[in-house]
Amino acid sequence: MKALVLIISTLSVLFTINSRAEAPAAAATCVACHGEQGKSNNPIWPNLAGQKEAYLVKQLHDFKSGQRKDPLMTSIALPLSDSDIQSLAKYFSEQK
Repeated sequence: MKALVLIISTLSVLFTINSRAEAPAAAATCVACHGEQGKSNNPIWPNLAGQKEAYLVKQLHDFKSGQRKDPLMTSIALPLSDSDIQSLAKYFSEQK
């Protein structure tokens, strides 16, 4: 539970920081777990870099709708607009 609180606290701070000039603002939240440019350093979180754009869009929509269950990802996806989701998916799909 303490780890989850720490992760959520870290994410809330990172949400306001843009990790790269060309990255969407919401990407700052993603890099906390999924790594800079979508390359995770932790084996429990997948790399986002190079994933297919449509796949990333679907997964974020599924977390947002509750069709895919994960308390942390759902809390991150809920405030994302459709435009945010499209921008994030495009950005991470273009990363090498």
